[in-house]
Amino acid sequence: MLNFVVGKDVRKILKRKDSDAGERGKALEDLRSSLFNVFRSPEGAKRQQQQLCGPATALTFNFVVAVGIIFMNKLVLKVVGFQFPIFLTFIHYVVSWLLMAILKSLSILPASPSKSARISTLFTLGFVMALSTGLANVSLKYNSVGFYQMSKIAVTPSIVLAEFVIYNKRVSFSKVLTLAVVSFGVAVATVTDLQFHLFGACIALAWIIPSAINKILWSSLQQQENWTALALMWKTTPVTLFFLVALIPWLDPPGALSFNWSFNNTSAILMSAILGFLLQWSGALALGATSAVTHVVLGQFKTCVILLGNYYLFSSNPGKTSICGAFTAIAGMSIYTYLNLRQQSSRTSPRQSSTLPKSKLSKENGNHDGNYGAESV
Repeated sequence: MLNFVVGKDVRKILKRKDSDAGERGKALEDLRSSLFNVFRSPEGAKRQQQQLCGPATALTFNFVVAVGIIFMNKLVLKVVGFQFPIFLTFIHYVVSWLLMAILKSLSILPASPSKSARISTLFTLGFVMALSTGLANVSLKYNSVGFYQMSKIAVTPSIVLAEFVIYNKRVSFSKVLTLAVVSFGVAVATVTDLQFHLFGACIALAWIIPSAINKILWSSLQQQENWTALALMWKTTPVTLFFLVALIPWLDPPGALSFNWSFNNTSAILMSAILGFLLQWSGALALGATSAVTHVVLGQFKTCVILLGNYYLFSSNPGKTSICGAFTAIAGMSIYTYLNLRQQSSRTSPRQSSTLPKSKLSKENGNHDGNYGAESV
């Protein structure tokens, strides 16, 4: 009888322990599932990107990295003497791909959306990325910084026209006037430095269209199809590398492999490559959080800040005309920012906030029901 009671109690204890173990296992499984939804599922990764990197954060991140890589690339091209702009771009993208491969091996890289974009779209994005980045570096090699910035002004109307033709996306008249003031100010600010080479001028003109398409695709794919910046970079980088290899024999001089790959020179090039990865990532975040036009305006703001910073901090004298142009451009950018903030605040009414769209950023950028055709930030 005693053995029976003891055996019965033991069975109850074991059963309770099994039940507790099952509950703990279920709790761990739920925790694992929630972490997967947050970090690994496309929707969760997109929400995390929206929460952690809003428009202000993304633009600031991109601005700081862009200024840093300008000085780093100047060091590589001038001081180090690495006169191979396409090959330098190729190194940037190889390092970016290796860093993303490490993130993927650690299961940190966000997954692609379940309904991925068409292969032709990703292929086109990778192709225009190679042209945009590679031709920009070649233009910097042959032209002055002023002419390079002057050519960037043409990207703004190109984006506005392309988005109108492709997406029927309209920009208000007040924003058109503001963008015209910004472009005029940047043109005046850089007019004193318009030294260019005929071949470099042709490269600058050829760069405008790929640059505009590149920014439009980065912005629309993230806002419409729930792509995150890193996931889209992971998919398109191999295509970009392929076309960069094809461009090297045409646009780079021979002798890259016989370059003096000393420790200091290699360290400078690798540092430039790491900043290149950060620039690509921050640029993708900024395009996903705002719009292609806003990203171009940010680049023009960077130009004016560098010009004024050199004047006030390093006593350089670009001339009164350039300084007035820089202040005019910054005033236009301030008005453009004010118009965007007013547009966003008018959209966040109680009636609209009660019906949440699929993507918060889509709402902020004027996309309703997944359409990209409305006016954007």
